[in-house]
Amino acid sequence: MLRYIYANDLHNYPKLRRTMFRGRADQFKTRLGWDVDVDCDGYEMDDYDRLNPLYVIWEQSDGSHGGSMRFLPTTGRVMVNDVFGDLTGDTTISSPMIWECTRFCLSRTAGSNVAAALMLAGGEIMTGFGIRHFVGVFDARMVRIYRLIGSSPEVLGSVGEGREKISVGLWEFSDKAKAQIARRSGISEELSRLWFDRAFGPAEHRQMALSA
Repeated sequence: MLRYIYANDLHNYPKLRRTMFRGRADQFKTRLGWDVDVDCDGYEMDDYDRLNPLYVIWEQSDGSHGGSMRFLPTTGRVMVNDVFGDLTGDTTISSPMIWECTRFCLSRTAGSNVAAALMLAGGEIMTGFGIRHFVGVFDARMVRIYRLIGSSPEVLGSVGEGREKISVGLWEFSDKAKAQIARRSGISEELSRLWFDRAFGPAEHRQMALSA
């Protein structure tokens, strides 16, 4: 199932927290060879995890992490401005209607539907919080994944060539895209909305969640 958890509440889900940060270390450090920090507990964490981001986590049947993404409003500190400004010509992206999505991670044991499930959750965040776009940096290997899921971004800028190419993209989310991603994930739109509503309650309470 999909979980929506702010960083300040992760302590309530110790197994998900432990397996998510270790899963990130496995993907980004071990498998992809990124220059990221891994602590003595085997966790991959950075400064943006200390800003109380919202995590979307696919929880597997045994309660462990199957995949996850991290979201922060661009009105605060975000990687696309702090680290990857060269991809946008040093144009600062800052709007309450644009959130950054980072640390897209899939467990080695994740099912084939998990990537699409995470994208579906991103769409629920857009719809539920009235967000117009997500912005994020991605590498060449993700292009095919986004295309298969049915959620390809508008590319704002790129550096590098071939497998070394890195881009910044802007995502929208239409009703048509939601239906396609839901089919790909094997999750009904009704169930997806139920999981979101369980996390944040009725619409009138969501403004409180945004400022949590």
